[in-house]
Amino acid sequence: MSQALVERIASKDSVVLQAGSAWAAIAGHQDNTQLNQLLSQGCDVYVLQDVLAMQGIERQKLLPGVLAIDYPGLVELTVKHPVIHTWC
Repeated sequence: MSQALVERIASKDSVVLQAGSAWAAIAGHQDNTQLNQLLSQGCDVYVLQDVLAMQGIERQKLLPGVLAIDYPGLVELTVKHPVIHTWC
């Protein structure tokens, strides 16, 4: 996760990590600094449960503050946040 991307995320935004970005949510990963920065500015950081399962990542290994959600939870976030940005 690039610092430039982190700087585009406003405080109190919700961030959903998908696909390969889920690895950044593992405690001890090199991108924990960026995720901690987001968490400290009041952002909610999520990762899809199915992505965790596909990547073989155990929930208990996630960085504190990162929450695992299912697809209905993702739908709730899209309703809560009608403006959505996606970065690859």
